[in-house]
Amino acid sequence: MKKIDWYILKKFLTTFFFCVFLFTIIAVVIDVSEKTDDFVKSGLSFWQIFNQYYLGFIPYIDALLFPLFVLIAVIFFTSKMAVRSEIIAILASGTTYSRMLFSYWLGGITLGLLLLYASSFVIPKANAKWRLFDAKYIKVNSSYDPLVEHYQRSMYFRIDSFTYAGIRNYDTLMKSGGPFFMHRIKDNQLVYNLRASSLQWDTAKKKWKLRDVVERSINGLNEKLKKERVLNLDFNFKPVDLTQDEYAQDKLNTIQLHRYIADQELRGTEGLNTLQVEEYRRFATPFSVLLLTLIGAVVASRRVRGGSGAHLAIGFVAGAIFILMDRFSTIFATKGNFPPLLAAWLPNIIFTGVAIYFYRKAPK
Repeated sequence: MKKIDWYILKKFLTTFFFCVFLFTIIAVVIDVSEKTDDFVKSGLSFWQIFNQYYLGFIPYIDALLFPLFVLIAVIFFTSKMAVRSEIIAILASGTTYSRMLFSYWLGGITLGLLLLYASSFVIPKANAKWRLFDAKYIKVNSSYDPLVEHYQRSMYFRIDSFTYAGIRNYDTLMKSGGPFFMHRIKDNQLVYNLRASSLQWDTAKKKWKLRDVVERSINGLNEKLKKERVLNLDFNFKPVDLTQDEYAQDKLNTIQLHRYIADQELRGTEGLNTLQVEEYRRFATPFSVLLLTLIGAVVASRRVRGGSGAHLAIGFVAGAIFILMDRFSTIFATKGNFPPLLAAWLPNIIFTGVAIYFYRKAPK
Protein backbone atom coordinates (compact mmCIF):
# COMPACT_ATOMS: atom_id res chain seq x y z
CA MET A 1 0.00 0.00 0.00
CA LYS A 2 1.48 3.31 -1.11
CA LYS A 3 0.53 6.81 -0.04
CA ILE A 4 -1.61 7.31 -3.14
CA ASP A 5 -3.48 4.07 -2.34
CA TRP A 6 -4.38 5.31 1.15
CA TYR A 7 -5.40 8.65 -0.37
CA ILE A 8 -7.85 7.08 -2.83
CA LEU A 9 -9.15 4.53 -0.31
CA LYS A 10 -9.80 7.26 2.28
CA LYS A 11 -11.74 9.32 -0.25
CA PHE A 12 -13.67 6.24 -1.34
CA LEU A 13 -14.82 5.22 2.15
CA THR A 14 -15.54 8.73 3.47
CA THR A 15 -17.61 9.61 0.39
CA PHE A 16 -19.48 6.30 0.59
CA PHE A 17 -20.46 6.65 4.25
CA PHE A 18 -21.45 10.27 3.66
CA CYS A 19 -23.78 9.11 0.84
CA VAL A 20 -25.25 6.45 3.12
CA PHE A 21 -25.81 9.02 5.90
CA LEU A 22 -27.41 11.53 3.52
CA PHE A 23 -29.76 9.06 1.81
CA THR A 24 -30.68 7.49 5.16
CA ILE A 25 -31.88 10.85 6.45
CA ILE A 26 -33.91 11.40 3.28
CA ALA A 27 -35.46 7.90 3.51
CA VAL A 28 -36.35 8.33 7.19
CA VAL A 29 -37.90 11.76 6.61
CA ILE A 30 -40.07 10.41 3.77
CA ASP A 31 -41.07 7.37 5.83
CA VAL A 32 -41.96 9.49 8.87
CA SER A 33 -44.13 11.78 6.74
CA GLU A 34 -46.07 8.76 5.46
CA LYS A 35 -46.53 7.06 8.85
CA THR A 36 -47.02 10.00 11.22
CA ASP A 37 -50.69 9.17 11.84
CA ASP A 38 -49.86 5.52 12.56
CA PHE A 39 -47.12 6.51 15.02
CA VAL A 40 -49.52 8.86 16.84
CA LYS A 41 -52.21 6.15 17.06
CA SER A 42 -49.69 3.67 18.46
CA GLY A 43 -49.24 5.83 21.58
CA LEU A 44 -45.52 5.04 21.72
CA SER A 45 -42.80 7.52 22.63
CA PHE A 46 -40.19 8.77 20.17
CA TRP A 47 -37.53 6.47 21.64
CA GLN A 48 -39.81 3.40 21.47
CA ILE A 49 -40.60 4.08 17.81
CA PHE A 50 -36.93 4.63 17.01
CA ASN A 51 -35.82 1.52 18.91
CA GLN A 52 -38.57 -0.84 17.72
CA TYR A 53 -38.95 0.38 14.13
CA TYR A 54 -36.16 2.57 12.76
CA LEU A 55 -33.28 0.57 14.22
CA GLY A 56 -34.57 -2.20 11.96
CA PHE A 57 -35.79 -0.11 9.03
CA ILE A 58 -32.54 1.86 8.54
CA PRO A 59 -30.28 -1.22 8.02
CA TYR A 60 -32.90 -2.65 5.65
CA ILE A 61 -33.12 0.43 3.42
CA ASP A 62 -29.32 0.93 3.45
CA ALA A 63 -28.71 -2.68 2.41
CA LEU A 64 -31.34 -2.37 -0.33
CA LEU A 65 -29.54 0.59 -1.93
CA PHE A 66 -25.99 -0.38 -0.92
CA PRO A 67 -24.66 -1.05 -4.47
CA LEU A 68 -26.16 2.22 -5.72
CA PHE A 69 -24.49 4.12 -2.87
CA VAL A 70 -21.16 2.59 -3.84
CA LEU A 71 -21.56 3.54 -7.49
CA ILE A 72 -22.52 7.14 -6.71
CA ALA A 73 -19.70 7.54 -4.18
CA VAL A 74 -17.06 6.22 -6.57
CA ILE A 75 -18.25 8.36 -9.46
CA PHE A 76 -18.49 11.47 -7.28
CA PHE A 77 -14.99 11.48 -5.77
CA THR A 78 -13.27 10.06 -8.88
CA SER A 79 -14.80 12.70 -11.16
CA LYS A 80 -13.59 15.37 -8.72
CA MET A 81 -10.10 13.93 -9.00
CA ALA A 82 -10.37 13.91 -12.79
CA VAL A 83 -11.54 17.54 -12.89
CA ARG A 84 -8.57 18.57 -10.73
CA SER A 85 -6.25 16.59 -13.07
CA GLU A 86 -5.22 14.29 -10.22
CA ILE A 87 -5.81 11.21 -12.37
CA ILE A 88 -3.51 12.63 -15.06
CA ALA A 89 -0.85 13.35 -12.44
CA ILE A 90 -1.05 9.81 -11.06
CA LEU A 91 -0.64 8.26 -14.51
CA ALA A 92 2.12 10.73 -15.44
CA SER A 93 4.11 9.65 -12.37
CA GLY A 94 4.59 6.22 -13.93
CA THR A 95 1.69 4.47 -12.19
CA THR A 96 -0.15 2.22 -14.59
CA TYR A 97 -3.92 2.45 -14.95
CA SER A 98 -4.39 -1.08 -13.61
CA ARG A 99 -2.20 -0.27 -10.60
CA MET A 100 -4.25 2.86 -9.89
CA LEU A 101 -7.37 0.69 -9.72
CA PHE A 102 -5.85 -1.37 -6.89
CA SER A 103 -7.34 0.97 -4.27
CA TYR A 104 -10.76 0.63 -5.89
CA TRP A 105 -10.42 -3.15 -5.83
CA LEU A 106 -9.49 -3.04 -2.16
CA GLY A 107 -12.36 -0.67 -1.28
CA GLY A 108 -14.89 -2.68 -3.32
CA ILE A 109 -13.84 -5.98 -1.74
CA THR A 110 -14.01 -4.45 1.77
CA LEU A 111 -17.50 -3.06 1.25
CA GLY A 112 -18.61 -6.25 -0.50
CA LEU A 113 -17.54 -8.37 2.47
CA LEU A 114 -19.25 -5.90 4.79
CA LEU A 115 -22.50 -6.27 2.84
CA LEU A 116 -22.12 -10.07 2.72
CA TYR A 117 -21.87 -10.27 6.52
CA ALA A 118 -24.68 -7.76 7.04
CA SER A 119 -27.00 -9.50 4.57
CA SER A 120 -26.32 -12.87 6.14
CA PHE A 121 -26.69 -12.02 9.83
CA VAL A 122 -27.48 -8.35 10.61
CA ILE A 123 -30.20 -7.45 8.10
CA PRO A 124 -32.42 -10.51 8.86
CA LYS A 125 -32.56 -9.48 12.55
CA ALA A 126 -33.36 -5.91 11.51
CA ASN A 127 -36.12 -7.11 9.17
CA ALA A 128 -37.72 -9.19 11.91
CA LYS A 129 -37.65 -6.16 14.20
CA TRP A 130 -39.27 -3.56 11.96
CA ARG A 131 -41.73 -5.94 10.26
CA LEU A 132 -43.07 -6.96 13.68
CA PHE A 133 -43.68 -3.30 14.48
CA ASP A 134 -45.20 -2.78 11.03
CA ALA A 135 -47.68 -5.66 11.50
CA LYS A 136 -48.60 -4.60 15.05
CA TYR A 137 -49.01 -0.84 14.72
CA ILE A 138 -49.20 0.10 11.02
CA LYS A 139 -51.02 -2.65 9.14
CA VAL A 140 -53.63 -2.78 11.89
CA ASN A 141 -54.72 0.72 10.86
CA SER A 142 -55.18 -0.26 7.22
CA SER A 143 -57.72 -2.48 5.48
CA TYR A 144 -55.60 -5.46 6.47
CA ASP A 145 -57.62 -8.09 8.38
CA PRO A 146 -55.50 -10.19 10.79
CA LEU A 147 -58.30 -12.77 11.11
CA VAL A 148 -57.87 -13.60 7.46
CA GLU A 149 -54.08 -13.56 7.61
CA HIS A 150 -53.68 -16.38 10.13
CA TYR A 151 -56.43 -18.57 8.61
CA GLN A 152 -55.43 -21.03 5.87
CA ARG A 153 -57.95 -23.12 3.98
CA SER A 154 -55.75 -26.17 3.33
CA MET A 155 -52.16 -27.31 3.49
CA TYR A 156 -50.45 -30.25 1.81
CA PHE A 157 -46.85 -31.18 2.55
CA ARG A 158 -44.39 -34.05 2.80
CA ILE A 159 -43.24 -35.15 6.25
CA ASP A 160 -40.38 -37.32 4.98
CA SER A 161 -39.38 -39.12 1.81
CA PHE A 162 -42.28 -41.59 2.06
CA THR A 163 -44.93 -39.85 4.18
CA TYR A 164 -47.40 -37.21 3.01
CA ALA A 165 -49.92 -35.19 5.03
CA GLY A 166 -52.64 -32.60 4.64
CA ILE A 167 -54.67 -30.31 6.90
CA ARG A 168 -57.91 -28.55 6.11
CA ASN A 169 -58.95 -25.26 7.74
CA TYR A 170 -55.70 -24.75 9.65
CA ASP A 171 -55.58 -21.76 12.02
CA THR A 172 -52.02 -20.63 12.78
CA LEU A 173 -53.20 -18.53 15.72
CA MET A 174 -55.00 -21.36 17.51
CA LYS A 175 -52.50 -23.93 16.20
CA SER A 176 -55.29 -26.29 15.23
CA GLY A 177 -57.16 -27.53 12.19
CA GLY A 178 -58.99 -30.42 10.68
CA PRO A 179 -59.69 -32.80 9.22
CA PHE A 180 -56.14 -34.18 9.02
CA PHE A 181 -54.80 -37.05 6.93
CA MET A 182 -51.46 -38.80 6.54
CA HIS A 183 -50.39 -41.68 4.32
CA ARG A 184 -47.14 -43.54 3.79
CA ILE A 185 -45.95 -44.92 0.45
CA LYS A 186 -43.53 -47.81 -0.03
CA ASP A 187 -42.57 -49.23 -3.43
CA ASN A 188 -45.37 -47.18 -5.00
CA GLN A 189 -47.90 -48.88 -2.72
CA LEU A 190 -49.96 -47.37 0.10
CA VAL A 191 -48.89 -49.14 3.32
CA TYR A 192 -50.31 -46.85 6.00
CA ASN A 193 -53.14 -44.36 6.24
CA LEU A 194 -54.25 -42.15 9.11
CA ARG A 195 -57.25 -39.84 9.33
CA ALA A 196 -58.39 -37.60 12.18
CA SER A 197 -61.25 -35.16 12.58
CA SER A 198 -58.95 -32.53 14.13
CA LEU A 199 -55.35 -31.80 14.97
CA GLN A 200 -54.14 -29.41 17.69
CA TRP A 201 -50.77 -28.53 19.18
CA ASP A 202 -50.42 -29.48 22.87
CA THR A 203 -48.15 -26.80 24.34
CA ALA A 204 -47.60 -28.79 27.56
CA LYS A 205 -46.53 -32.09 25.96
CA LYS A 206 -45.00 -30.45 22.86
CA LYS A 207 -46.88 -32.93 20.70
CA TRP A 208 -49.81 -32.95 18.29
CA LYS A 209 -53.16 -34.09 19.70
CA LEU A 210 -55.39 -35.89 17.19
CA ARG A 211 -59.07 -36.65 17.81
CA ASP A 212 -61.31 -39.35 16.30
CA VAL A 213 -58.37 -41.14 14.73
CA VAL A 214 -58.68 -43.98 12.24
CA GLU A 215 -55.47 -45.87 11.36
CA ARG A 216 -55.13 -48.39 8.55
CA SER A 217 -52.05 -50.56 8.07
CA ILE A 218 -52.05 -52.25 4.67
CA ASN A 219 -49.93 -55.25 3.71
CA GLY A 220 -50.98 -56.52 0.31
CA LEU A 221 -54.54 -57.82 0.65
CA ASN A 222 -54.36 -57.70 4.46
CA GLU A 223 -55.52 -54.62 6.31
CA LYS A 224 -55.52 -53.74 10.00
CA LEU A 225 -57.93 -51.12 11.30
CA LYS A 226 -57.44 -49.25 14.55
CA LYS A 227 -59.53 -46.46 16.07
CA GLU A 228 -58.52 -44.02 18.79
CA ARG A 229 -60.58 -41.33 20.46
CA VAL A 230 -57.47 -39.24 21.25
CA LEU A 231 -53.96 -39.86 20.00
CA ASN A 232 -50.78 -37.87 20.78
CA LEU A 233 -48.10 -38.02 18.10
CA ASP A 234 -44.65 -36.46 17.86
CA PHE A 235 -44.33 -35.38 14.25
CA ASN A 236 -41.17 -33.78 12.89
CA PHE A 237 -43.05 -30.55 12.11
CA LYS A 238 -44.02 -27.86 14.60
CA PRO A 239 -46.63 -25.06 14.43
CA VAL A 240 -43.99 -22.61 13.22
CA ASP A 241 -43.38 -24.87 10.21
CA LEU A 242 -47.04 -24.58 9.22
CA THR A 243 -47.07 -20.78 9.34
CA GLN A 244 -46.87 -19.31 5.86
CA ASP A 245 -44.85 -16.15 6.41
CA GLU A 246 -44.41 -14.15 3.20
CA TYR A 247 -41.41 -12.39 4.78
CA ALA A 248 -39.67 -15.55 6.01
CA GLN A 249 -36.82 -15.13 3.52
CA ASP A 250 -36.11 -11.65 4.91
CA LYS A 251 -36.09 -12.68 8.59
CA LEU A 252 -33.85 -15.76 8.45
CA ASN A 253 -30.07 -15.49 8.41
CA THR A 254 -28.26 -17.27 5.60
CA ILE A 255 -27.63 -20.49 7.54
CA GLN A 256 -31.24 -20.67 8.73
CA LEU A 257 -32.52 -19.83 5.25
CA HIS A 258 -30.49 -22.64 3.67
CA ARG A 259 -31.83 -25.14 6.22
CA TYR A 260 -35.37 -23.82 5.79
CA ILE A 261 -35.20 -24.26 1.99
CA ALA A 262 -33.86 -27.80 2.37
CA ASP A 263 -36.63 -28.62 4.84
CA GLN A 264 -39.33 -27.17 2.56
CA GLU A 265 -37.93 -29.08 -0.43
CA LEU A 266 -38.17 -32.29 1.60
CA ARG A 267 -41.80 -31.54 2.34
CA GLY A 268 -42.54 -30.81 -1.30
CA THR A 269 -43.52 -27.20 -0.70
CA GLU A 270 -44.28 -25.25 -3.87
CA GLY A 271 -43.16 -21.72 -4.68
CA LEU A 272 -39.62 -21.98 -3.30
CA ASN A 273 -38.16 -19.78 -6.04
CA THR A 274 -38.58 -16.67 -3.91
CA LEU A 275 -36.56 -18.23 -1.09
CA GLN A 276 -33.88 -19.52 -3.45
CA VAL A 277 -33.52 -16.17 -5.23
CA GLU A 278 -33.02 -14.48 -1.85
CA GLU A 279 -30.37 -17.02 -0.84
CA TYR A 280 -28.41 -16.63 -4.08
CA ARG A 281 -28.78 -12.84 -4.07
CA ARG A 282 -27.05 -12.58 -0.69
CA PHE A 283 -23.89 -13.76 -2.44
CA ALA A 284 -24.49 -12.05 -5.78
CA THR A 285 -25.09 -8.54 -4.41
CA PRO A 286 -21.67 -8.24 -2.68
CA PHE A 287 -20.06 -9.16 -5.99
CA SER A 288 -22.12 -6.45 -7.71
CA VAL A 289 -20.63 -3.95 -5.23
CA LEU A 290 -17.15 -4.75 -6.55
CA LEU A 291 -18.40 -4.68 -10.14
CA LEU A 292 -20.09 -1.28 -9.81
CA THR A 293 -17.00 0.07 -8.04
CA LEU A 294 -14.85 -0.73 -11.06
CA ILE A 295 -17.44 0.60 -13.52
CA GLY A 296 -17.71 3.86 -11.58
CA ALA A 297 -13.93 4.24 -11.39
CA VAL A 298 -13.40 3.63 -15.11
CA VAL A 299 -16.27 5.91 -16.19
CA ALA A 300 -15.41 8.81 -13.86
CA SER A 301 -11.64 8.75 -14.39
CA ARG A 302 -12.10 10.24 -17.85
CA ARG A 303 -12.12 14.03 -17.79
CA VAL A 304 -15.11 15.34 -19.72
CA ARG A 305 -16.53 18.78 -20.40
CA GLY A 306 -19.64 18.15 -18.30
CA GLY A 307 -17.55 17.51 -15.18
CA SER A 308 -19.06 15.68 -12.22
CA GLY A 309 -22.60 16.28 -13.43
CA ALA A 310 -22.08 14.22 -16.58
CA HIS A 311 -20.44 11.42 -14.61
CA LEU A 312 -23.21 11.37 -12.01
CA ALA A 313 -25.83 11.24 -14.76
CA ILE A 314 -24.11 8.19 -16.25
CA GLY A 315 -23.92 6.67 -12.78
CA PHE A 316 -27.61 7.14 -12.06
CA VAL A 317 -28.56 5.67 -15.44
CA ALA A 318 -26.28 2.67 -14.92
CA GLY A 319 -27.63 2.15 -11.40
CA ALA A 320 -31.24 2.39 -12.60
CA ILE A 321 -30.60 -0.15 -15.36
CA PHE A 322 -28.93 -2.50 -12.89
CA ILE A 323 -31.84 -2.29 -10.43
CA LEU A 324 -34.42 -2.77 -13.22
CA MET A 325 -32.60 -5.84 -14.50
CA ASP A 326 -32.45 -7.23 -10.97
CA ARG A 327 -36.19 -6.66 -10.41
CA PHE A 328 -37.21 -8.14 -13.76
CA SER A 329 -35.06 -11.26 -13.32
CA THR A 330 -36.56 -11.74 -9.84
CA ILE A 331 -40.11 -11.47 -11.18
CA PHE A 332 -39.37 -13.98 -13.95
CA ALA A 333 -37.96 -16.41 -11.38
CA THR A 334 -40.76 -16.08 -8.81
CA LYS A 335 -43.67 -15.89 -11.28
CA GLY A 336 -42.27 -18.04 -14.06
CA ASN A 337 -39.77 -20.82 -14.69
CA PHE A 338 -36.61 -18.72 -14.76
CA PRO A 339 -33.83 -20.49 -12.74
CA PRO A 340 -33.32 -18.71 -9.36
CA LEU A 341 -29.52 -18.96 -9.54
CA LEU A 342 -29.46 -17.31 -12.97
CA ALA A 343 -31.98 -14.69 -11.83
CA ALA A 344 -29.73 -13.65 -8.96
CA TRP A 345 -26.54 -13.53 -11.03
CA LEU A 346 -27.85 -12.32 -14.43
CA PRO A 347 -27.32 -8.56 -13.72
CA ASN A 348 -23.75 -9.30 -12.61
CA ILE A 349 -23.07 -11.39 -15.70
CA ILE A 350 -24.27 -8.64 -18.04
CA PHE A 351 -22.54 -5.83 -16.14
CA THR A 352 -19.28 -7.80 -16.13
CA GLY A 353 -19.31 -7.40 -19.90
CA VAL A 354 -20.11 -3.69 -19.48
CA ALA A 355 -17.17 -3.29 -17.06
CA ILE A 356 -14.78 -5.00 -19.50
CA TYR A 357 -15.99 -2.77 -22.35
CA PHE A 358 -15.53 0.45 -20.33
CA TYR A 359 -12.09 -0.67 -19.14
CA ARG A 360 -10.88 -1.29 -22.70
CA LYS A 361 -12.18 2.10 -23.85
CA ALA A 362 -10.72 4.02 -20.90
CA PRO A 363 -7.73 6.30 -21.69
CA LYS A 364 -4.68 4.85 -19.96
